[in-house]
Amino acid sequence: MTALLGEGLRLSYGDRVVAEGFDIALPAGKVSVLVGPNACGKSTALRALARLLTPTAGAVYLGDAPITGFSHRELARRLALLPQSPIAPDGITVRDLVARGRTPHQRWWRQWSRADEEIVERALAATGTAELADRNLDELSGGQRQRVWIALALAQETPVLLLDEPTTYLDLAFQVDVLELVAELNERNGTTVVMVLHDLNQACRYADHLVAMRAGTVIAAGPPTEVVTPELVREVFGLECRIITCPVAGTPIVVPEGRPRRGGAGFPSAGK
Repeated sequence: MTALLGEGLRLSYGDRVVAEGFDIALPAGKVSVLVGPNACGKSTALRALARLLTPTAGAVYLGDAPITGFSHRELARRLALLPQSPIAPDGITVRDLVARGRTPHQRWWRQWSRADEEIVERALAATGTAELADRNLDELSGGQRQRVWIALALAQETPVLLLDEPTTYLDLAFQVDVLELVAELNERNGTTVVMVLHDLNQACRYADHLVAMRAGTVIAAGPPTEVVTPELVREVFGLECRIITCPVAGTPIVVPEGRPRRGGAGFPSAGK
C-alpha cells in the first residue's frame, strides 16, 4: 500500500525547473529516506508531497486521494512536516510551541483537553525536552531547538510524518536518539515516516525504503540492502567506495576509497 505518490511531477521555483516528469511512491507504514547530493531535489520533492509546493504538472496522492482535495485542517491531521528551517514567533516557550501541534485537532466544541496535555508531555519526554518546557525557544542552542521542533511534529500525531534533515545541528549521540525515536514511532504506531538525510550510512540503517536521487530524478528505490551498491554510489554521488555490512544492524555501510595515505597515517608532522 502506498502512503504518498507523486506522478509525472514538474517542480519548479519560478522559471527554474528542479524536476521534470518526477515519479515517487512511498510505502505506508514504513520508514522511507531520500538521499542524494546537494541540490538534487530532495527537499523540493518533500515540499511537493506536503503540498507546500504546487507542481506545475502531475499530481500528488495521499493514500488514494489527490492531496489537493483535503482542507488545510484535514491535511494537518493526516500529515506533519518538519522543514529544514522552521520559524517560531518571538518569545514563545517550548511548551507553547509544542502545544501548537494539537491545533488541527481543536474545534469550537472541543477545546484543549487533558488528553492534549498528555500528548504534549509525551512528545516533550520522548525528545528529551521536558526540562526545557518553560524556557523561551530563542534561548536554546540549535540542537535543543531542533529537538523541540521534532516534539511539535510528534504532538501533531499524524499517520504520516515528513522530516527534512531532522538531524541537522545535532551531535552524534542526539542524531542516533532522534533516528531511534523515529524508528520506535514507526514500529509502535505504524507511522509512515519520510525523511531527507545526508548521512548515507544512517539512511541505510534506519530506512525500510531508500530513494536515491540525482538531478531531480529517482535513480533507484527499494530496501537499502538491494539498492546500495558501489555502482549506485558512483552514479549518484560521484564517489568510489566499498560496501561492507554493519556488524550491528546487518545493513550496508559505505566506505569511501578516498586517497591512499602514506603509511596509513594522516598529515606528516612538522619538520618532515
